[in-house]
Amino acid sequence: MSKLPLHYHSATELARLLRKGKITAPDLLDLCLERYQAHNPVLNAVVVTDVERARTAAKAAHKRLKKEEPAGPFDGVPMTAKESFDWAGTPSTWGAPRFKDNIASSDAVALRRLTDAGAVIYGKTNVPLMLADWQSYNDIYGTTNNPWDLTRSPGGSSGGSAVALATGMSALEIGSDIGASIRNPAHYCGVYGHKPTWGVVPYRGHYLPGVVHPTDISVAGPLARSATDLATMMELMAGSDGT
Repeated sequence: MSKLPLHYHSATELARLLRKGKITAPDLLDLCLERYQAHNPVLNAVVVTDVERARTAAKAAHKRLKKEEPAGPFDGVPMTAKESFDWAGTPSTWGAPRFKDNIASSDAVALRRLTDAGAVIYGKTNVPLMLADWQSYNDIYGTTNNPWDLTRSPGGSSGGSAVALATGMSALEIGSDIGASIRNPAHYCGVYGHKPTWGVVPYRGHYLPGVVHPTDISVAGPLARSATDLATMMELMAGSDGT
């Protein structure tokens, strides 16, 4: 087992420890929440949370794992998602004040595929206005800082996503990319990110409010703390959205 602190382990390793009963899903969620409480006030990576819903999901994962009936390869592993992805009951603003009251009624397809595999989402991460910058500031949520140097940018537009991973607030992340919006913050923060081929990962649930079609060349894709995690996430998320 890695000598790294538990909160820096890959999602694959955390899932293995969960299956072996070395840690429970509720305890692992609490560990990520402790990291969030300790570091998010300065870094401002996670900007929307639903902790009670996450605790319910973690308890359900714990029951499945005790019965050796995991929902999928990441059962019980905590995650966050880029703010622009729909997560039912939470705002999807894209950092734009005019969309601050846009509350999602359902989950994005790619996100749901991860949670169907047992991932436990507790929050959403910061973005620049309209996802259109290599930094992560907007007038709704403010500025996200680089965890290695608070005077520097974490990149964008999936900047909050990369910071959450780099600091152990989260073990899995879903982002989006047109012009390096996954790859740039992954590089700036020292984590892993992958821009898939267009259309491989469903985009439904990651549309601008009032728009019902995907943006040209924009894709949904994974961020994580290991290449193995990225590969497993791609296996889970890829495929037609059924429409």
